[in-house]
Amino acid sequence: MKKIFLNSMLAVAAVAMVSCGSKQTAKQSVAEEVVVLPKVEVQTVASRMVSQEATFTGTVEAQVVNNIAPQQPLRIKEIRFDVGDHVKKGDLLVKLDNSSLVQAKAQLDNAKKEYERTNELYEFGGASKSEWDARRLQYEVAQTAYNNLVENTTLISPISGIVTARNYDKGDMYAGQPVLVIAQIKPVKIMINVSEPFFGKVKKGMPVYITLDAYGEEVFKGKIARVYPTINQATHTFQVEVSVPNYNERVRPGMFARVTLPYGKKNNVVVPDRAVQKLMGSGDRYVYVYNPADSTVRYSKVELGRRLDTEFEVYSGVKSGEMVVTKGHMALTNGAKVEVIK
Repeated sequence: MKKIFLNSMLAVAAVAMVSCGSKQTAKQSVAEEVVVLPKVEVQTVASRMVSQEATFTGTVEAQVVNNIAPQQPLRIKEIRFDVGDHVKKGDLLVKLDNSSLVQAKAQLDNAKKEYERTNELYEFGGASKSEWDARRLQYEVAQTAYNNLVENTTLISPISGIVTARNYDKGDMYAGQPVLVIAQIKPVKIMINVSEPFFGKVKKGMPVYITLDAYGEEVFKGKIARVYPTINQATHTFQVEVSVPNYNERVRPGMFARVTLPYGKKNNVVVPDRAVQKLMGSGDRYVYVYNPADSTVRYSKVELGRRLDTEFEVYSGVKSGEMVVTKGHMALTNGAKVEVIK
């Protein structure tokens, strides 16, 4: 009887184990059937006309710089302007000791009288041609010497501009450095080195746009004043001179400038900046292109052009009409099936 009871208990246990095993296998099968797909957002891209631009850097320079100085050592009697002062063309800037000017004036007056007297005699045959030539030469030399001293004892500004340097004070003896430095800053110029591929695209008179570190994103307008005709063999660049009107004189020499050259328009694909990803460990950029036929994505390396606010111009890697992933990149691999969130 005990044996029969034991066999019954074993049979029940076996049935229970089989039942448990069947339930566990069923649960595992259900779990294997549930596949969670990465959720992504996509956007269809299109091509449009995009302005083609290139940006180069340079430093602002004065249009003209004049070093105001005499031709010989003289004592400075008066300096009428200081650093930062505006001057006009023809303004008297500096007075120097003119004691030698008095002597030169006397010599000039005497030479003039001698020449006039000899000239009268020569007309009536009372003086030879050689005497007349000598007096005339003496008078011309005295005139030149006097004019030279006038220019060197009263220094006049040859341009309108601003004083950028003053190296002496009243009473100093001029010793080689300019007394004043005058810079013309209306307009100013910016010299930039432009890459060789743009040589045929850059023309004199083209408008340009300038930003300066001193003024953030504020844009200043200018134009190309001169394109240099030769290309540097070492750098494969050519020089371009940009002119900025600078009517309000806010642009000053020495400022760091970024010059943008617009050189036409081109029909290119434009993608949202959220779609563009950077490959770790390199400078490559890529997007995931969505294929609605099989709900998969593919990795595609792209060549970027200009940044357009919240978009990028793309030269290659994506075609107009294709859909790119704009959200959910982290879980993606090349060829993965995805679920698109509307």
